[in-house]
Amino acid sequence: MTQDVMNPKVINPVFALPEPLSQLPVAEVVPHKDPMILIDTLISYVPDTLVTQTHITPSSPYFDDIINAVPNYVGIEYMAQSVAALAGVEAKSRGDIIRVGFLLGSRKLKMHIPHYQLGESYQTHVTRLYQEESGLAVFDCKVFHHETLVAEANVNVFQPQDTQTYISESLQEDKK
Repeated sequence: MTQDVMNPKVINPVFALPEPLSQLPVAEVVPHKDPMILIDTLISYVPDTLVTQTHITPSSPYFDDIINAVPNYVGIEYMAQSVAALAGVEAKSRGDIIRVGFLLGSRKLKMHIPHYQLGESYQTHVTRLYQEESGLAVFDCKVFHHETLVAEANVNVFQPQDTQTYISESLQEDKK
């Protein structure tokens, strides 16, 4: 990092994404910490689109020993974390900080399988459909097992520019 003597604010250099993208640890682009990072690998990125991969093991978050799998409802979190990873990859590539975002909801959510099987890998594809300057955005999200679509949704998210200020202002509004 460099620092301008006249302006003590730290200036981040632009980050070049590694080739292949899988060399970039997921923890560097999502505002989560283990054990709550549910996606394992960044597969590919083009502007507005990211593909991630999740491999199901007995140590996967939300793994259920009774069904020997991860329940299908966790797929919405695979989608949300892939959206967060896309935002993180974009922020990192322009030298910006990784910001927290909020999952607001989904539309057209369809789960085509009952669970994510032990020993299998799933790829989540997320594509930005729309984004406002306010931080509101909509993403088309699809989870695949090999070539088979196993879950899909339009995911609505909000990423404020300053998370702490947003939360503080929201708490003040709640007190009124």
